[in-house]
Amino acid sequence: SRTYAREIQTPEFGRGLDGVLRHRAGDLVGILNGIDLELWDPARDPLLPRRFGSKDVAEGKAACKAALRRECGLADAGRAPLVAVVSRLDPQKGLDLVVESLPRLIERGAQFAALGEGSPELQDDFRRLAARFPASVHLHSGFDEGFAHRVYAAADLFLMPSRFEPCGLGQMIAMRYGALPLASKTGGLADTVREDAGPGLPAPNGFVAAHATAEDLRAALDRALGAYGDPEAWAGRVAAAMACDYSWDRSVDAYEELYRAVAGRAQRA
Repeated sequence: SRTYAREIQTPEFGRGLDGVLRHRAGDLVGILNGIDLELWDPARDPLLPRRFGSKDVAEGKAACKAALRRECGLADAGRAPLVAVVSRLDPQKGLDLVVESLPRLIERGAQFAALGEGSPELQDDFRRLAARFPASVHLHSGFDEGFAHRVYAAADLFLMPSRFEPCGLGQMIAMRYGALPLASKTGGLADTVREDAGPGLPAPNGFVAAHATAEDLRAALDRALGAYGDPEAWAGRVAAAMACDYSWDRSVDAYEELYRAVAGRAQRA
């Protein structure tokens, strides 16, 4: 992504190559990845208990949330927000920050479902929280494509507090399914997730933690849960998220433009 292309020119992210990358900054281009809009389409997804589009997202997500709660053994908590993670369980993804923030999240009435595997320590942390809050927290270890689709469809809020992220796909899929991403302001997450609203700004489509710290994640969670308490405003963000175009077609256009520029430069040389 564009932001990641800038970040790797710094000592923090360049891992010893930042000097070379700064020297070649004029040749460094960041392009977002894309997602397969046919694979990730809540209106046609055969893996969902209830399909939905932008016009019936509220009803569709409510049905998917109820089904996922039953599948995971979570309490039937009505409109209570469902917060989710689909990720490799790794500190790079900021999931230790999620572990630290979960008790406060549950105290505020939210529920949490996670799919992933990776760090044994993080898996144990999530298992302990699931044992402590069995009606509110569920961890599905390993990878299960069908469960991933159902989580995206059921979730209201999707967490990606990564410490660095070259692009990220989870936030794009989440938006496609009407789950608002809450992401740290880094790499491709900074290029795709917007919280601020105002004249001349694109419509907000999620929430942003300024840094990958427990304090900033908790602050962003508080803002997100506060926004969830206003159904009309929340619906506006969901509509903006579902309208975002993060297809491969958009990425292909960027690559074609780059190839033309490089070819033209070579011909002039």
